[in-house]
Amino acid sequence: GERLAHPRRRLYSQETAFLLGSILADRESRSATFGLENPLATRFWTAVKTGTSKEMRDNWCVGYSRRYTVGVWVGNFSGAPMQDVSGVTGAAPVWLEVMAWLHRATSSPPPTPPAGVIARTIAFPREVEPTRVEWFFEGTEPRTATQVLATGHPRIVAPARGTVIALDPDIPAARQRIVFEARVAGAPLRWILDGADIGPAAEPLIWDPHPGRHILSLTDGAERPLDSLTFEVRGVAAIAEN
Repeated sequence: GERLAHPRRRLYSQETAFLLGSILADRESRSATFGLENPLATRFWTAVKTGTSKEMRDNWCVGYSRRYTVGVWVGNFSGAPMQDVSGVTGAAPVWLEVMAWLHRATSSPPPTPPAGVIARTIAFPREVEPTRVEWFFEGTEPRTATQVLATGHPRIVAPARGTVIALDPDIPAARQRIVFEARVAGAPLRWILDGADIGPAAEPLIWDPHPGRHILSLTDGAERPLDSLTFEVRGVAAIAEN
C-alpha cells in the first residue's frame, strides 16, 4: 500500500538526545541493580528503558539502536493485573530477542557525540565511588567540589528532610533499601522510626522501606529527640529476591 509521509518535528536537540541515549545505554551503571548479564544487555549499542504500571497491571520495554526502535508491551487484554511480572522480567526478554534477531547480520556502533557536549572524567575522594567518564552539555561540566564536614550538634545526615522515595517494582527489594546516617560525634545515640527504636546511630543503618509517611528521629540516652525529620515512601514493594 501507499506509505504516508508525516512531517518531522524535533522534540529534543541533538545534544539532549545524545545525553539521554548515553544514560539509557549505560550497562555498567545498570549492573548495580540487574547485574551485567540481564534482559537489557545487548552485544551492540542500544539505549533502553522499562516500565511497570501500578499494581503490575502491565509492563513495557522500549529501546533503540542506530537503525531500529523496538517497543514491547506485555499484559492481559482483560486489564487484569499480572502476577509478579515487571518490565525487566516480562517485556525486556522479548525486546532483547527481537533486537538480537534484527542485528543478526549487522552491528550498532555508538552514536557520534555532537558538537555541544563534552566528556569529563569524574573522580571522587576517599574511594566514595569509582572514577568514571560522564557526558555534559558544554559549559555545565563540574569543576572541583569540596565537601565540608560540619561539626557540633548531632543531626541526621541522610535521608534529607522531606525526601520522597518512589519504589520501583523493576528493581529487586534488596537494592532499594534506604540508608539512615547521622553525625553523632561519638555519642551513644539511637534511631527512632515512627515511635519505635530501630537501633544505634553510631553506624549507618539499612532500612527496608515500606510505603507511607514516616518520622525519623535521633535521640540520646534519655530518649530526648536531638533531630527529627519526615520523609515519604511511595509505590508498591519490589519483588523480593530469592
